Amino acid sequence: MPEQFEVFLSQLSETNATLDYFTDFDKIRGNVNKIAIKLNQLNYLIGKKNLQKSIKELYKENPRTFDVLDILIAIRKNRKAKTINNQGEVVLLEDYFASPDMILEYIEETGLAEVFRNKDITNLVDYVFGVEVGLDTNARKNRGGDNMSKTVARIFEKADVYYKKEISSTEFDEIVSLGADVKRFDFVIKTKKKTYLIETKYYNSGGSKLNETARAYSDVAPKINQYKSFEFVWITDGQGWLSAKNKLEEAYNIIPSLYNLVTLESFIEKIQKEEIKNEW
Repeated sequence: MPEQFEVFLSQLSETNATLDYFTDFDKIRGNVNKIAIKLNQLNYLIGKKNLQKSIKELYKENPRTFDVLDILIAIRKNRKAKTINNQGEVVLLEDYFASPDMILEYIEETGLAEVFRNKDITNLVDYVFGVEVGLDTNARKNRGGDNMSKTVARIFEKADVYYKKEISSTEFDEIVSLGADVKRFDFVIKTKKKTYLIETKYYNSGGSKLNETARAYSDVAPKINQYKSFEFVWITDGQGWLSAKNKLEEAYNIIPSLYNLVTLESFIEKIQKEEIKNEW
C-alpha cells in the first residue's frame, strides 16, 4: 500500500559508512609496493635540468622503468587510456613509453617535466601513494555494498540465524526459470518450510544503477517465487533511493519480501517461526 511504502522510505538510513569505508589503505599500499622499484628508479629524474639526457641514461639502464608513467597523471594502466598526439592522431597513452624521445614528449606535455625540474615532488613513491588515495574514492560504492553485507551478517548472527554466503543459483536444480542467467546470492537461509535466496544492496547516492537494480530484482523475484519451496528476498537501504523512489515503489509492489535494515527484524521473526535449519 502507498502508506506502507512511505513508511519504508522514511526508514532509509542516511549512511552505512564506517571509517574504513573512505580509504582502503591496505589496497593502496599493495598497489604502490607493486611498482615501488620502478618509482624509485624514476626518482633519478627529480631535479634534473637536462631531462632529455637523463631519460636516455635511465632508458638505457632499464627501459621498463617508464612503464609506470601513467599513474603519475592518475591513470590506471588497465584503462588503456587514449590521447591525441602532435600529429592529431589518436594513440594509446602507453605508446609514449616506447622510446626516450616519446617519453620526453609525454613528460613535457603532461607538465611533469616542470614538476621534476622544480623538485615539486621529492619522492615518487610517496607521491603515488597520494595518487592512489585519490583514485581509491572510485571504489567507495563497492565498499558501501560490502558494508551492507557485513551489517546484515551481524544482524543474522545476533539473532542466531544460520546462513551461507555467496551461493550460486546453480546449487538449486529445481529453479529452471532463471535459464542461463546464473546468479550468486549474497545469503541463503533454509527453514523447514522454504529456502530464502537473499540479495543485499545499499545506496548512499543516486544514479542510473538504482533503476537497473530495481528492474532486475523485480524480474528475478517472480521467477523464483513461482516455486513453493523458494522465496527471493531483497534487503536494501540508503537514502540514495530517494532519487529513484518510483522504481523502488514498483519493486516494493512486485517483491513480497523486500526489507530495509529496520524492517529486517520482521523477516527474522518470520523465519524463526518456520524453524531455521542449522546445517544443510
